[in-house]
Amino acid sequence: MTLIVSLILPLMALWLWWPVHFLSQRQRRWHIGPSLALALLGLAFATLWRLDVFAYAVEAWIQLVFGWVLVMFILLLVFLLLREAGWLLTRLFPRQAALATLWHGRGLNQGAAAVIVLLATLGIGNGLKPPAVQERELVVPNLPVEMDGLRVAVLADLHISPVKRGWRTERIVAATLAVKPDLIVLPGDMVDGEVEDTAPFVTALADLQAPYGVWLAPGNHEYYHGYARWMAHFRQMGLGVLENQTATLDIHGRTLALSGVGDLAALRASPYMHGGLAPDLPAVVAAARGSDVHVLLAHQPKQARAAAATGAVDLQISGHTHGGHMPGFDRWVVAPFNHGYVRGEYRVQDMTLFVSSGAGQWDGFSARLGVPSRIEVLVLRRAAQARAH
Repeated sequence: MTLIVSLILPLMALWLWWPVHFLSQRQRRWHIGPSLALALLGLAFATLWRLDVFAYAVEAWIQLVFGWVLVMFILLLVFLLLREAGWLLTRLFPRQAALATLWHGRGLNQGAAAVIVLLATLGIGNGLKPPAVQERELVVPNLPVEMDGLRVAVLADLHISPVKRGWRTERIVAATLAVKPDLIVLPGDMVDGEVEDTAPFVTALADLQAPYGVWLAPGNHEYYHGYARWMAHFRQMGLGVLENQTATLDIHGRTLALSGVGDLAALRASPYMHGGLAPDLPAVVAAARGSDVHVLLAHQPKQARAAAATGAVDLQISGHTHGGHMPGFDRWVVAPFNHGYVRGEYRVQDMTLFVSSGAGQWDGFSARLGVPSRIEVLVLRRAAQARAH
């Protein structure tokens, strides 16, 4: 799929400049040349990535450059579609025919190209910088009064890698500890790369502390990079690992069952999968029976309908979507692949679903525009009924 997309990029470079008026053949070549070179750079980096001949420390940087080029061409595609729609409308209405040259004019297209490069670069910068803390209240029906006000820090989609390094992890840990959460959860995609590639950059996670513990469930990216070794490594660091398991927490005399399930990635046949458990909802539902409230860590939000259908989960916390990355992309690309759940709070039958925007993102698509990465602190509140979405 990556290579197919990359082969389209050179065609888009030609599409941008070929119809532009006021360019001599030499000027047209000077405009097409750099755009075509950028497209071919994306193709070259996609090929190197898929050949899998480099150590992951190098491959992660290849992914980052490819992602930068890909974001530029996604933005370019949006511009080209709008440009051609505008040009067609002016051709259809004779009174506006004089404006037809504007759409294929040199100034508009040069300006658009410059803005696209700037936005893509800004987006990558936004994605790589450490996330800020956002605190919000979240209504959970039937939450015991003793748990009202419980503060849960959500560190979703950290995607710690050789690109982001340990300093970013340290900043995230420090910011999380500063807000003094009662409970810290990591709903998947903590890392990219094998243990030997990325372990030096995750060590700060061992410093996370909260009165009711630090707990994680696997995400699809753990399945790509030596699942069993990562789960063992996290346990050695002192983190609570929930693989289709449930921890029972005593909170002011009431019981909170915190479950974590395997990721749906385990159900796909793929050469990129390296072990991992499929989700087992019946197992965690059975283990949580008798608790006062049941919180489920499930990496992908599209597990929510199955969880809600059990009638035994009060709150599901997910990640995976990175908040949709940017306006438009969230609604038209991310939402359809995730049952419409992109970021924030949803009601799924009688269950509350919270989808984190994520504290990081994969290096191969790091751009964020208008959807910042976040450390999200959920202040749980009780209520008889939450507004349905």
